[in-house]
Amino acid sequence: MRAVQYDRYGPPEMLRVDEVAMPSPGPGEVLVEVYAASVDAGEIAFRAGRLRWMTRAGFPRRVGGDFAGRVVEAGAGVSAWRTGGAVWGLMPHLTFGAIAEYVAVPERRLSRAPKDLSLVDAAALPVSGTTALTALRDKAQLAPGERLLVRGAAGGVGSVAVQLGKALGAHVTALAGARNVDWVVAELGADVALDYRTTRPEDLDHFDVIVDVVGTDLGAYQARLARRGRLIALAFDPDHIVTSMLGTGLRAVVRPSRVKLFSNDPSAERIAELARGVEAGDVRPVIDTVFPLAYIAEAHRRLERGGVRGKFVIEVRGV
Repeated sequence: MRAVQYDRYGPPEMLRVDEVAMPSPGPGEVLVEVYAASVDAGEIAFRAGRLRWMTRAGFPRRVGGDFAGRVVEAGAGVSAWRTGGAVWGLMPHLTFGAIAEYVAVPERRLSRAPKDLSLVDAAALPVSGTTALTALRDKAQLAPGERLLVRGAAGGVGSVAVQLGKALGAHVTALAGARNVDWVVAELGADVALDYRTTRPEDLDHFDVIVDVVGTDLGAYQARLARRGRLIALAFDPDHIVTSMLGTGLRAVVRPSRVKLFSNDPSAERIAELARGVEAGDVRPVIDTVFPLAYIAEAHRRLERGGVRGKFVIEVRGV
């Protein structure tokens, strides 16, 4: 089968499509033919080597954290999945490899794919959707009528957080680039959208919940929390990752009720909950561009330049 790999840390040009051995499902695993997979912004730091201390995986390494496709084979002890069934899911926590023609994953990382959604569209949501769900439901416990600020609202996680915030009954303010301000209101449903380049933290009101998908100036945004406000930190400063991680971690330790961070590791029920939310109309995928498998390096290059609306998706099957 074909899979995207890289042999050393570096720029997007390190990524290539290789012929590799097809996996077999072990006990408790399911073999899935991947139709499409998304490109996650968090992978850039791993590929570039800025987070090399977080994983012990050797080279060659693969990319892709989530996928949508159809069941090919169930391993020993698996009875819930039938051949040909449409599924979506995530790779095991802190591992990659979804941008490949086949993946073998634990069944707990799968859910039935949402009805009436193509598998290409579905591939945009498992990572970003479960991240936003966990942030708003579990960590923030967002309540109807609360004021929510989403920083980085046009991106993969941000675009879902805006939609979920509205579905949960919050008043949503979105920070995004100038070209996306009107779009975030018209397409995602934000109540207010502001250009992050011309809006200083001190220009903002106070919020019950802030979801931050940018990672810079956290102190200034923490100061915009209401009396019982919660800041959910979902990103780190890409130019100072280690310092940013340490600083955010310290904030979370010192003020755990005010600053919260987590590494997304959703349960099977959380993945299924996301599917139900899509079917209920609470969330829809936002896809900027669909690339063929051979264009994976270009997708990473464009992601590094920023300005993406939602997610980039790699179409794997039949390309």
